[in-house]
Amino acid sequence: MEYEYTKPSDEELLNQTTDEKLHLVSMGVIGVEFDPEEAELAGAFEENALSEEDALAARFDDQA
Repeated sequence: MEYEYTKPSDEELLNQTTDEKLHLVSMGVIGVEFDPEEAELAGAFEENALSEEDALAARFDDQA
């Protein structure tokens, strides 16, 4: 019987690790640490930066 192994890609490993950590958190485990890539993949960061248009429109707001 032959066994074949395919090494998972970095993206697959990141997804798996993040899923496992999220599962631990959902079970109430405290102190589960996420690295920045895992946290972003898990949706921990909400993008709230100004768009380029908003930034340009606001550049003269402080001038009276």
